Amino acid sequence: MSALSLRRHEITLLPDSARVIIRPFIPSDPQRLATIIGRALALTEAEVDQEMQDVHAAFDSRHYDIEVPLLAHFAKVRPHIFTQRPLTRVRELLIGALFSGEYALEAAALFNPSIVAHPDQAGVPEGGLRFIMSLRATGEGHISSIEFRAGNISPSGDISLEPVSRFVTVPQVLPNPTYRKRRFLVKLHEMGFDNDSTTAVLSSLGDDFTLSDLASSVARVRSETLPVNHDFQRTLECIQWLADSNYELLFPSKLAISERIIFPVSANESNGIEDARFVRFVDDDGSVMYYATYTAYNGRAILPQLIETQDFLHFRVLTLNGSAVQNKGMALFPRRINGRYAMLSRQDDENLLIMFSDNPHHWNDPQMLLRPASAWESVKVGNCGSPIETPEGWLVITHGVGPMRKYCIGAVLLDLNDPTQVIGRLREPLLSPEENEREGYVPNVVYSCGSLIHGAQLILPYAMSDKATAFASVPLDKLLKALEE
Repeated sequence: MSALSLRRHEITLLPDSARVIIRPFIPSDPQRLATIIGRALALTEAEVDQEMQDVHAAFDSRHYDIEVPLLAHFAKVRPHIFTQRPLTRVRELLIGALFSGEYALEAAALFNPSIVAHPDQAGVPEGGLRFIMSLRATGEGHISSIEFRAGNISPSGDISLEPVSRFVTVPQVLPNPTYRKRRFLVKLHEMGFDNDSTTAVLSSLGDDFTLSDLASSVARVRSETLPVNHDFQRTLECIQWLADSNYELLFPSKLAISERIIFPVSANESNGIEDARFVRFVDDDGSVMYYATYTAYNGRAILPQLIETQDFLHFRVLTLNGSAVQNKGMALFPRRINGRYAMLSRQDDENLLIMFSDNPHHWNDPQMLLRPASAWESVKVGNCGSPIETPEGWLVITHGVGPMRKYCIGAVLLDLNDPTQVIGRLREPLLSPEENEREGYVPNVVYSCGSLIHGAQLILPYAMSDKATAFASVPLDKLLKALEE
């Protein structure tokens, strides 16, 4: 839309296959696992030393501290060690290396960005802004994870990115996270496991309990329940699944933002963490929390989940509850409206809906907000991130799918006090794929998971055909005027 003076910035984030983490590769066949361990145990100490020297020479420069993951992977196979002889540390490292491999996080794509103001604005020039951008990184096997970049917007509206580190590091998964009993009970009820076994496990726990508290209660109930029937066993498995799906992550504070990677942890996201939509949420008391909705994918089914963080170092990953937690594309408003949380959602893979809640973890009763209208969005319409507050209304960046599965980006304006009311809508796309933007893993797509307003500009990072990421900006006054026409 040339009348809007949309500007494409000279920044492109391309996938870099040199950014790698170390993952465990452990055979499921116990016999094969034992055979590999046996070969490692048969080596002399001199041979072990030489092998590990070769590993260090080849891989040290690619990782911060290669020994940390190698020892962690050794710990995973330790129960299969069939000798009582104490092992030297170097042999433990070698065994860990035999069950490890590098994974290129973004070998296939780096796309679907969202952007928020950085929690640390120290040293930023007056009129400027430091930001954090999340990105969906996809590697071998189409497994997706969340990466981050930091950058700056100058007072004049120019965009720059901070240098990207060669290294990436997965966080520590905290071993004893805390849970809220009420959320646990609601989710188990939704899943059909609101029964006597659930009551027996949870009744002795406090309103907040830890993973170790839960394990002790499960063990007690298991010992008191004889015989163990199928329904009882299924209930305990579901309780364990729910605990595993709610976890906490912690990065060392020394890591640069580009060195932090959130890689799938739970079984329900084993095939990917997709399309995180981050938003800086300001509560009524002025407190700030960064939320992100994302799609967990296990290769068969999707599950919308929620991330909470205040500093991008400590993250809580939580399941969402409610009958409306069904589909991709949930996007939280950045503040309460009339005392309630508000969320955009997609329930039917065609229309955009809105819902309200007294709790950011529970969502029911979605209302229709937007249906496809113009030809360029006649297949389906959805959001491109959380709504943005302006004096004229809530600005929602949308995506529409039209002929030949071409994805374009549009915009609508919602009433500030009653966002169920659409008060403006672009008739033509704000951004359409052009030239090299059309080529990629999924051709003819531009897409975003979040934008922001800085000064007089809408800053819009966007993905190009599920391959790479770029930036556009548009004068806010011109966009709002077009929405009100």
